[in-house]
Amino acid sequence: MRLLLIEDNEELASLLIKGLKTADFSVDHMANATDARAALKAIRYAALILDLGLPDEDGLAVLNALREKGDPLPVLILTARNSVTDRVTGLRVGADDYLAKPFALEELIARLKALLRRPGELLGRSMRLGNLAFDAEARQAFINGEPHNFQARDLELLELLLRRSGRVVPKKLVEDQIFGLSNEIGSNALEVSIHRLRKTLADARADVAIHTVRGVGYIIAQEQ
Repeated sequence: MRLLLIEDNEELASLLIKGLKTADFSVDHMANATDARAALKAIRYAALILDLGLPDEDGLAVLNALREKGDPLPVLILTARNSVTDRVTGLRVGADDYLAKPFALEELIARLKALLRRPGELLGRSMRLGNLAFDAEARQAFINGEPHNFQARDLELLELLLRRSGRVVPKKLVEDQIFGLSNEIGSNALEVSIHRLRKTLADARADVAIHTVRGVGYIIAQEQ
């Protein structure tokens, strides 16, 4: 699940990225509002972690722009501004949660997961389709009740498709969530990942399949 972190302190950002990766989040980092706005326009993120004291613009302006266009992206403000007035202002502008610095990484991760577990968001605890089950907390897939190992990126891909099972997931959304602004993506990187995941599922005798909807995206469904 891909997050956008907007934080101008490079040392803190590096620590946050490392910590969030241990919780199986993928993170794109921007150090100013200008680059953040461009990233938000190009990529559909699962959630945004937003510092307010940015070098080129107040973070509240970034948040306000999102809400004015009706974007429901979950936003957690992470800032040194800790007065009651600051917290109330952030929530009124449209933040979903507010965490003051200094903070514990464990609390930040717990708050993010709580945001993403809200109705309509992306982080339910478990999913099942046919004989395939996925435990989001344990980051483990089971087929016929037996645990099976997947490559990390393939597990992200499987989770994304399962959370939208029965619906076509647009290719652009899959690329955004799995690769984001990474330089790793090539012209056929997604197709390679889809092929590998299909083979892993077939070899494990899962009764689900990933179908390509040409020109649109992918859908996972139980085989009849």
